Amino acid sequence: MTDMQLFEFPCRFEIKAMGRWSDELEGRISSIIGRHLDGSAVLRTSSRLSQGGRYISITCLIEAQSREQVDAIYMDLNSEADVLMTL
Repeated sequence: MTDMQLFEFPCRFEIKAMGRWSDELEGRISSIIGRHLDGSAVLRTSSRLSQGGRYISITCLIEAQSREQVDAIYMDLNSEADVLMTL
């Protein structure tokens, strides 16, 4: 059994993406995730700079409708050149 099978959809789900800090990265991450939400909004976005200020992690809380939706979001985020890692 995978971790995703433990979820009952719809459910609230946090998606985290990390990359090199830039003024635009948080907006790009929110935009990428938003494309997959069928008109729903990202419920909450938070960010945290690394201690040295070179990297940023951005966490978006969404109301996920299916495993396929979550998988598509991760695939899209991982294809973004400025995203170094997702969780």
